Amino acid sequence: MKKKIFFVCITSILLLISLTGCVPGDGTHTSSNPAGFFWGIWHGWIAPISLIIGFFKENIRVYEAANSGWWYDFGFYIAIISGFGGISLVRKKNSEKHD
Repeated sequence: MKKKIFFVCITSILLLISLTGCVPGDGTHTSSNPAGFFWGIWHGWIAPISLIIGFFKENIRVYEAANSGWWYDFGFYIAIISGFGGISLVRKKNSEKHD
């Protein structure tokens, strides 16, 4: 069971890394083509990876500056809360099982 969980985690991480071709600040979005709601969700999901890449590349950011405004912010916030909040709920369930 532990091997299966490990394999799923590693596969998920590798898939996520391969899909980071559209990180915030990579030049994909301009003021004439701003990032919208769904890009906000995507950038929220890959925010931790964007942060790590940002240490090595100056133009990469966690948050896209050329965005559509409130809708981008809403999508970004939903992704951040659902992603990281979901992790904490899983941990609480697992810690209750062990007690």
